[in-house]
Amino acid sequence: MYDGYDSCSEDTSSSSSSDESEEEVTSLPSSLPIIKNNGQVYTYPDGKSGMGYNALLRYEGFESDSSLDFWCNVCGLDIHPVGWCATSGKPLVPPRTIQHKYANWKAFLVKRLTGAKTLPPDFSQKVSESMQYPFKPSMRVEVVDKTYLCRTRVAIVDSVIGGRLRLVYEESEDKTDDFWCHMYSPLIHPIGWSRSIGHRFKRSDIAKKQDSHFDAPPHLFAKVKEVESSGEWFKEGMKLEAIDPLNLSAICVATIRKVLADGYLMIGIDGSEAADGSDWFCYHATSPSIFPVGFCEINTIELTPPRGYAKLPFKWFDYLRETSSIAAPVKLFNKEVPNHGFHVAMKLEAVDLMEPRLVCVATVTRIIHRLLRIHFDGWEDEYDQWVDCESPDLYPVGWCQLTGYQLQPPASQSSRDSQSSSSKQKKKSKSQQYKGHKKKRKIPVGKKPVSLSSVPMTGGVRRSFSGDEELTPPQYRTLPAQTAPEASQPPRTSREFSPSLKTVSSLQLKEELLDGEEYNFLQGASDQESNGSASHYIKQEP
Repeated sequence: MYDGYDSCSEDTSSSSSSDESEEEVTSLPSSLPIIKNNGQVYTYPDGKSGMGYNALLRYEGFESDSSLDFWCNVCGLDIHPVGWCATSGKPLVPPRTIQHKYANWKAFLVKRLTGAKTLPPDFSQKVSESMQYPFKPSMRVEVVDKTYLCRTRVAIVDSVIGGRLRLVYEESEDKTDDFWCHMYSPLIHPIGWSRSIGHRFKRSDIAKKQDSHFDAPPHLFAKVKEVESSGEWFKEGMKLEAIDPLNLSAICVATIRKVLADGYLMIGIDGSEAADGSDWFCYHATSPSIFPVGFCEINTIELTPPRGYAKLPFKWFDYLRETSSIAAPVKLFNKEVPNHGFHVAMKLEAVDLMEPRLVCVATVTRIIHRLLRIHFDGWEDEYDQWVDCESPDLYPVGWCQLTGYQLQPPASQSSRDSQSSSSKQKKKSKSQQYKGHKKKRKIPVGKKPVSLSSVPMTGGVRRSFSGDEELTPPQYRTLPAQTAPEASQPPRTSREFSPSLKTVSSLQLKEELLDGEEYNFLQGASDQESNGSASHYIKQEP
């Protein structure tokens, strides 16, 4: 009865296998038939109805009736190409609600499915292969010290979930002193990296590493772009704008504190640095998280001035003169803008980088060239984070379901309402006020603070990722605890969102700097979309 369905298998001319399974997963044409384990045929009815790995499906035979359309993760184990039932000896049956519509379902399906495009026959195998990751438990790496940002420590890979690594610092006997990050995070490096570039490093007190531990091969780590620093280059004391790694919602006035080898820079946030420089942090010169002077102003982003700076509104011209400083040359910054395909209002699953164990429901709310403003659904705007479009901490909708990783849902209305009155009382009038460096304590998976009072800071207070600062953080209101995610097949990166975008016109604005040079800044597609290699800050000869 089912032999005729062999002719409905993959159309090799249009859906041939590829080395990159991501293209196959996301390139789902309209009306693509697939089969689920229950033996019923489904169709992807609308080419625009895909969301990440989720597709809106319709039972074959329902024609234009969308009443029973449903969402399904097309990379799930119960999804198969047409022809799977025939080769597996499974019955192919219609839904009971429309069984009466056709007397001969075999003839109907043969007519509908013969020559149709479907998933490649090795689709599930390629999905499985694409979720294998090279990092393994017991590998040793160097990772940022979450209590002293200016240095790195040795950590051991404890587990790998979706390409995300749970790293346990080598000196942690009970394995509770951990740090989460993606394997392509700029925060992890091969053993010996710190010494090679002159970065501060905390030696382990352990006299001899365990025999079961071994150094992760250098080729496993993300590669940074090579830079030429022999000519005009960054110098200590130069000013710039940078995303504060301890308050990712803020772009702050910053200073280059030290120039390391291979293009790495130690950056300090003006007005909030610890006296010993323990909260300086390392950015590569090509990092999309550092910007030239004036970037925020021409892109209508609020720049966080130094704490205690009284001359508001903040003006770079005055500040450079008062501090006898110079701005880092614009031409030294990364100007590449990939054709990323993100749009405002897109939904995704994003890591809360202030509590990187958590993957949350999120929305893109602003786009400044390659910079995305990520809002965590249900939470206040103060928890928004600026993230690069190529960050490995952004995932398409459906990734958590695919990997078995727990997705943190949006906060409930009741949780938000309970905070509204207190939050409103604490909000100050609109100004360029210092927003403070928000710090989140270690909290159980499934818990996340709803609001956070601004925390006073002084130059002598050390800031860290851990939340174990020398200044006691405020108490948080939290949601009920949820079960921690189980290790499962890992997710992949966020390259799924990559449709082409039209070129966006730019607006030129001039900014006169202290040294008399003039710069033209090109304002990109703020709050809309961005693509191409637009140079959004270009030096112009006087």
